[in-house]
Amino acid sequence: MPLTIQSSAFAEGGTIPVQYSCDGEDRSPPLEWEGVPAGTQSLALIVDDPDAPDPAAPQRTYVHWVLYNLPPALGGLPEAFEPATLATPIGEGINDWRRTAYGGPCPPIGRHRYFHKLYALDAMLQGLLRPTKADLERAMRGHVIEQATLIGTYQR
Repeated sequence: MPLTIQSSAFAEGGTIPVQYSCDGEDRSPPLEWEGVPAGTQSLALIVDDPDAPDPAAPQRTYVHWVLYNLPPALGGLPEAFEPATLATPIGEGINDWRRTAYGGPCPPIGRHRYFHKLYALDAMLQGLLRPTKADLERAMRGHVIEQATLIGTYQR
């Protein structure tokens, strides 16, 4: 079975509900995954928006959430997930609001796509301290066993 990621809050390609955006409570949506491959030592999650600032003329990818060293047996994240609630330390990276937390959709114009990318890694990532998405991607290089993506959309 391949690695898959989904949410009970929105379907693949569907609209992300307002409570998970800056227009609502700005809390993370519930995420579930299955098919974590054998040999996985940790998981990483990156949520980003490649349509910033305007989907008609995108100029950059805006990073909303960076998590790493998630336990492979976790199976998902509940709504409004806080890494400190788990007994196992989970790494949090810096998003483009310059904070280590989920930052929900908040597009200035148009309907944006939000990619929830889950990575199965053959290692625990060491030596990272509040990494950016780019830092995490560098650390993951050569360690990705499999990847799954869930895309949701949002428009204000």
